[in-house]
Amino acid sequence: MALTDEKVSLLEEKAALIRRSIVEALIEAKSGHTAGPLDMADIFTYLFFHALKYDPRKPDWPYRDRLVLSNGHICPVLYATMAHAGYFPVEEMLTLRKLGSRLQGHPHREWLPGLETSSGPLGSGLSQAVGMAIGDRIDNGHTSGRQIYCLMSDGELDAGNSWEAAMLGGKEKLQNLTVIIDRNNIQIDGFTEDIMPLNPLVDKWRAWNWHVQEIDGHNFRDIDRAVSEAQAVFDKPSVIIAYTIPSKGIPEFERKFEWHGKPPTTPEEIEIALRAVRTLGGRIEAPHHD
Repeated sequence: MALTDEKVSLLEEKAALIRRSIVEALIEAKSGHTAGPLDMADIFTYLFFHALKYDPRKPDWPYRDRLVLSNGHICPVLYATMAHAGYFPVEEMLTLRKLGSRLQGHPHREWLPGLETSSGPLGSGLSQAVGMAIGDRIDNGHTSGRQIYCLMSDGELDAGNSWEAAMLGGKEKLQNLTVIIDRNNIQIDGFTEDIMPLNPLVDKWRAWNWHVQEIDGHNFRDIDRAVSEAQAVFDKPSVIIAYTIPSKGIPEFERKFEWHGKPPTTPEEIEIALRAVRTLGGRIEAPHHD
């Protein structure tokens, strides 16, 4: 489906609503991660409202695409996007991290229909996605048309099992697998290049036989171009390195690693955050199911 100017505008408005839901849920929960969920809102919006094949009325629909969230701590953006896509009421976002809620601090697959995996241990998601891609090929040859997406953080690339999975994915030439890395350059203790330098990141992935692209993670046309190109590569898996701004949408919080793992809690922080996200939003588009 072509990404028209009107569709870009609708995606921008949807992403704004998703950021608002994230912030309101974090404030209510009084715990959780702010930077990653806000900076990945555009990626998740694009996937759920333009690219993915799914049906929220039938979460186990066998022909759906698979989305694996490896860095499970950014689950508020996954939950918020699923809510706006029709998996559950948006109001349920206010139960985030509460005792007995389906919306736990890390995704629990058996509690919320539509989740493909439980996640928490960093670096594990890519191994799971590689396994899904291999399983899909075994079951269907090269004809199923299903796409496997794995979303990862740059900080979790410190975990060695990420590279073991990358090596296997490249060896198996998994053309049905696309990884999107949130390259926001922060992790809980500071900036990634201070904690454990990752560059040259592009060269590392190419060394494992991956098709590599770099994009602006907040530009819907950039995202669309990269995902479309990834699907056109038939001899290797793809990785999209998406450069993002931590805490995107709240200027006072942006690019500050301190917001990696905390929500707005003081009256001043809450006022700043709500003022920023409540000036966003607009029309609500019907969910994209295909």
